Amino acid sequence: MAKKEFGPNKTLGIVGIVFLAAYFIPFDSPRVAGALQEAFLMLGDYARQHVLLCLVPAMFIAGAVTVFLNQQAVIRYLGPKAPKAVAYGVASVSGAILAVCSCTVLPLFKGIYKKGAGLGPAVSFLYSGPAINILAIVLSYKIFGWEMGLARMIGAVLFAVIIGLVMQFIFRKEDEQRLSDERMFQYENSGEERSLGKMAVYMFSMIGILVFINWANSNGGSVVWDVIYKSKYWITGAFGLVLIYCLVKWFSRSEMKTWAEATRDFALQIFPYLFFGVLVAGFLLGRPNHDALIPTSWVASLVGGNSVLSNFIASISGAFMYFATLTEVPILQGLIGAGMGKGPALALLLAGPSLSLPSMLVIGGELGFKKTAVYVVLVVVLSTLAGWIFGIII
Repeated sequence: MAKKEFGPNKTLGIVGIVFLAAYFIPFDSPRVAGALQEAFLMLGDYARQHVLLCLVPAMFIAGAVTVFLNQQAVIRYLGPKAPKAVAYGVASVSGAILAVCSCTVLPLFKGIYKKGAGLGPAVSFLYSGPAINILAIVLSYKIFGWEMGLARMIGAVLFAVIIGLVMQFIFRKEDEQRLSDERMFQYENSGEERSLGKMAVYMFSMIGILVFINWANSNGGSVVWDVIYKSKYWITGAFGLVLIYCLVKWFSRSEMKTWAEATRDFALQIFPYLFFGVLVAGFLLGRPNHDALIPTSWVASLVGGNSVLSNFIASISGAFMYFATLTEVPILQGLIGAGMGKGPALALLLAGPSLSLPSMLVIGGELGFKKTAVYVVLVVVLSTLAGWIFGIII
């Protein structure tokens, strides 16, 4: 569907907000100046560590999904009328295989959503990608104990399904209208139909590049995992050669041009929201182990014990913070060392990796304010309850 352009009133409103911020924010204050520096340092870290190796490959996969993936196959397995066990099983397993961060999963989510996936399965995939990270769950077992690791694994899988089902139920009428609107399908594949085997090789070659180029070091947490880490560039190169073969042998120049245009469009839709969100998150909370406008000690002091309030604060703080893949583990270690309770620690683990301020902005641009607000509330509420119950049991 065509995006609405900013009207003069909205533009004037934005100008007014910028003016008021410039007028009232005390930029000469050491804390504000430090927070501004943190904002741009965080944006720099984000650009170096996540854009080229994470987001760019994800954009190309999303573009390929939109242009080349068979629409009927997406609707059959992920559509609102697909068997729930199939739709949510596929969405959850796909997220676990990718094991990406809350921002890298966004173009993939947009790709399958635009291609015809139901809101529920698409949101289930959106949550599961960052939350059901196999290595992160293994490290949680190793560092925080088997109770925390098991609770994180069970909670993440259940939440992916529950959140998707609730979203599909609440917005089922709107979703049916969306799927009946032919304008939502922006790109049509005018080239020859390729076999399922060829498409599988093509898609998995790109997924392999995304997964292995970002393979993290477990620092002794898993011997097999670290062996793969040492060989990740060779493995990535092998997937790259397979992708080149696919493109040369099976795709025309016009098809590759359409694919590049779809990828460009995803980048234009996502990057402005992400960069702005990273700046704001950096200004408020700073990089890991660095204070910005809101000191980390304030957060740590509010999440001790196991009250409903402490679990809620942990959930809402995690929801707005940005966690790169696996960084939630050392951050949580520091917070536990500062007095964080086990219940709030689990609440943060369930809410933090799947949400961030940058991802909220992008999701809002795609789903609208109401659906995004419901998604965020579901993640925060379920994480709070899970943390509180876990704290009582432990």
